[in-house]
Amino acid sequence: MRSVAPPSVLPDPALRCRSGRSSFGKPSNWLSVRCADHASPPRRGEIGGSVGGARRNAFLTLLGLIFCLFPLSVFAADLPALTGRVVDNAGVIDAGTKAALKQKLAAFEAKGSDQIVVATIPSLDGEEIEPYANRLFRFWKLGQAKENNGVLLLVAPNDRKMRIEVGYGLEGTLTDLHTKLIIENDMVPAFRAGDFSGGISKAVDDMVMVLEGNPEELEARGKRNEEAPFNPDDLFFGVFITIWAIIFFGGMAASILPPIFGKKLGPGRYRWLGMTFEPGRRSSSSSSSGGGWSSGSSSSGGGFSGGGGSSGGGGSSGSW
Repeated sequence: MRSVAPPSVLPDPALRCRSGRSSFGKPSNWLSVRCADHASPPRRGEIGGSVGGARRNAFLTLLGLIFCLFPLSVFAADLPALTGRVVDNAGVIDAGTKAALKQKLAAFEAKGSDQIVVATIPSLDGEEIEPYANRLFRFWKLGQAKENNGVLLLVAPNDRKMRIEVGYGLEGTLTDLHTKLIIENDMVPAFRAGDFSGGISKAVDDMVMVLEGNPEELEARGKRNEEAPFNPDDLFFGVFITIWAIIFFGGMAASILPPIFGKKLGPGRYRWLGMTFEPGRRSSSSSSSGGGWSSGSSSSGGGFSGGGGSSGGGGSSGSW
């Protein structure tokens, strides 16, 4: 008959679970099923740590959602109020030009429904001019709601940047090419000279001209400006090279060619091309009835608001 050990010497189930062997020295695979029943309780701090990690993850997730859903415009530069057809917050347009621009833009809008607004701001506060101009255009709702026929001319002097933002409805008329020509040919040269009023006024004139259906003059002017500008230094260099070539090669030709192609008149004297040459001497005498080695010249001369329009980013930007 098998003897049974007293309860005091029976192996502890928890000890068997930790060691993997029975206290009798034999493998305790048969005890693995019962180990789960005697698993040790969680240590102090494990529950609190897991709860803290979950809270931290939830907080980071919430913070990410806030940044994704929060309007990005809050972090961008502030938008000025629309106070008229000319909003000169940078103060770069003189009073006379400002009055003329307001009158010109009002008359142009009265002819049809296209709306042009000029705006200057001191700085973009680090924002790129393209998104700023688009936000300002939409904020002011330039042009008519159904036509989207507004145009915004924006200048930021401190950043030395400008942009012409064109509404959806005018992108086929006032194209990106036209706005680029206006910026490069009208605004950039004037702004570099410090003439903001003149550059803006000329740009407005060209925009009105194109929107009224006369873009040919602007395009022709752009083609002329693409030609290389006249450089006085190049002219001086060309004249110098020409004179040097005439002296050098002319003297060489006068020494070599007359004896070969000319008629000999005497010792060391030849007649060629109606002139008399003496190659052996430093000077030569010439006689001709029609001309000689000379040159001559002869000359002769004788309660305002936007209408609900929008923009999709058409237009051009520039800097000076």
